[in-house]
Amino acid sequence: MIRYPSQGCVVEYLEGNVIHIAIVLSETGTRLKLLLPSRREVALPQNRILPWIGPLYDPLPPREECVRILERHREERGRAEKNFDVNELWEMVESEVRTASAEWFAELENTDPSVDIIAASGHALLACKTHFRFQPPSFQIFSAEEVKKRLADQAVREERETLYSGGKAFLQLLWDVAQGRRRFPSGEKGFPSELPPTEVLDKLETLLRARMLDSNDQESAQLWNQVARTLPDVPNLPLQLLLAWGKVPPHYNHWLAMAGYADGDEWWRECEDEVLALEKEVEKGFSGDLPFYDLPFVSIDSATTNDIDDALFLEKIDDGWSLTLALSYPCLSWRFGGGLDLLVRERGTSLYLPEETCHMLPECLGANFYSLKEGCLRPSFLLHLLVSQDGNISPVEPSLGLVRLAANLHYDQVEAFISGGGADEKTASYGALLHEADAMAHALQAGRLAHGAIVLARSEPHIRLEGEGQNTRVFLDEEPPAKEAQCIVSECMIAASAGIAFWAQAHGLPLLFRTQDVHFPKECQGVHTAPEEVAQIVRSLLPSILETTPAPHAALGVQSYAPVTSPLRRYADFLNVAQIASFVRKGVALFSVEDMEQHLSLLSRALERAGRVQRNRPRYWKLVYFRQQGETVWWSGTVTDINEHVVTVSLPREAISVRGKRALFDDRTLPGSSVRIRIGKVLPLWNELQIVEAMPLDSSS
Repeated sequence: MIRYPSQGCVVEYLEGNVIHIAIVLSETGTRLKLLLPSRREVALPQNRILPWIGPLYDPLPPREECVRILERHREERGRAEKNFDVNELWEMVESEVRTASAEWFAELENTDPSVDIIAASGHALLACKTHFRFQPPSFQIFSAEEVKKRLADQAVREERETLYSGGKAFLQLLWDVAQGRRRFPSGEKGFPSELPPTEVLDKLETLLRARMLDSNDQESAQLWNQVARTLPDVPNLPLQLLLAWGKVPPHYNHWLAMAGYADGDEWWRECEDEVLALEKEVEKGFSGDLPFYDLPFVSIDSATTNDIDDALFLEKIDDGWSLTLALSYPCLSWRFGGGLDLLVRERGTSLYLPEETCHMLPECLGANFYSLKEGCLRPSFLLHLLVSQDGNISPVEPSLGLVRLAANLHYDQVEAFISGGGADEKTASYGALLHEADAMAHALQAGRLAHGAIVLARSEPHIRLEGEGQNTRVFLDEEPPAKEAQCIVSECMIAASAGIAFWAQAHGLPLLFRTQDVHFPKECQGVHTAPEEVAQIVRSLLPSILETTPAPHAALGVQSYAPVTSPLRRYADFLNVAQIASFVRKGVALFSVEDMEQHLSLLSRALERAGRVQRNRPRYWKLVYFRQQGETVWWSGTVTDINEHVVTVSLPREAISVRGKRALFDDRTLPGSSVRIRIGKVLPLWNELQIVEAMPLDSSS
């Protein structure tokens, strides 16, 4: 093998990670003029030449003969390279040698290797970058540990490159399908040519699901930025691609998946033994130390409610009312910190969605075993308080006992009776109690209003779904008004939670408090029914928060508020009831302030996730409803806000606000103006709908 290149020498060099063969036409100092098999001439410095040189043809053959020589050597070297098993060579030398030349490796296979065989050895070593590194004029030989690491890195790179190359085109296909520009390839036609290999598809599905659940996921960010680079930056893009692919069903509730909130009633099955043990323990309490309260309690709920967790009994007294509330007591014998408790706390609350109800507790407990059902003996957490004529309440007296409800009444039945519109015989039999409850509720509300409470008159339509999948139709049904019946329940619940908060502070008992410690302007206080007033106040309201320190709840007009009235549906109430019950039964708190802080820290995250589901999912179905109605329908609403560019209109029947450009509206439009609007293109997954035409309500269309 020749050591230095000169005219007539066959040489090789690297360019763009590709080995090129050439013959030296001439040399000038340290630069060489080379002829390639393509007949192209190039000039290179000598230090670019790879360290296997030769053979030498002297004198230099004619140009065409040089081309034939190069082709012959290239073919010979290609054949020889196939005979080199670089993995086997590496295993032979890894533990003994750290660097060696291509010639040395060639001599392991051939005692007197030709230049072509030496070059072929160099080719094979250069190609095996996981085991060798070219450090001219020799090759570094990696250790076994380094080879293992480099093989793993190479696998990751190759996988990523495969995803980059196949993923970009496939995601573009999915986007075109999502936009209705193409149909997803199925069957034999188009299948092999348009879809990447199965392993790539699997990884793309995993990537899309990860991005759907968390758009800020750092682990998948780099890959996503590469494969989705050419796609538009639109809301819920991964979900739209999965829908186009058919990997999630139409109208998939991705908010539920993002929250990690399992739907259905199978999520607790891993704790089935614990649930059965709970039922047995509670049944023992029926014959234990819990006294029986022989009062004709009645509950008032919607007709579809199964998890009934509050009921009331009251009597008129000289200066007001004597009120006893029976609340569900699901924490009797509950094992905090156990498997079931951790699952329930992770849910945090029940969710009431148009397509389903997701209970916080297993349905066999929350909707059956603990539910305050008519005629059934149930353990109960009881609160007794006195309500004065002016709506003030006496200190609450909590106790534990057994109750058997006299009746489960419904909002529409109670409303019909109170309003004088007639009632069924069962509801009428509790007429005296209901009339007093109505009077007491108005007294309680008046008392709160005197302390600066804010009462907003808002109603939500019932979202009804018919059909399945793409054929699902959405209907917004107006719920019969039940203002008086709902007022009874809400005022009793506020009084109970405010009263127990005062009691807990007097006894130094740590609880979770719902607070809103802010000052509202005088004009915000009172009862508001006009849509523009309601919208303005809602914009100014800061949300209430859960804390372990008591503070006022300004919108409710109470000095403190500890939620206890929905222990079947809200973990905060569940926890507070357990804390109070322990104090009542044993004289000691179940949890310290630090324990409650720890509970709150974990619970707050769960409630934040669940809250997004409860806000976004019903709105999604409303947007689907508007899209199904089409762009020709005119909607009646009230203007609630105007600025230089945008007008906001509240649609009271649909309980939704819509925005449109200021230029679409009459110059005389003001907050409170009644208008008719037409809505254009609606994109539910983008949470987008917009007014495209507007006119005063008294104008004709």
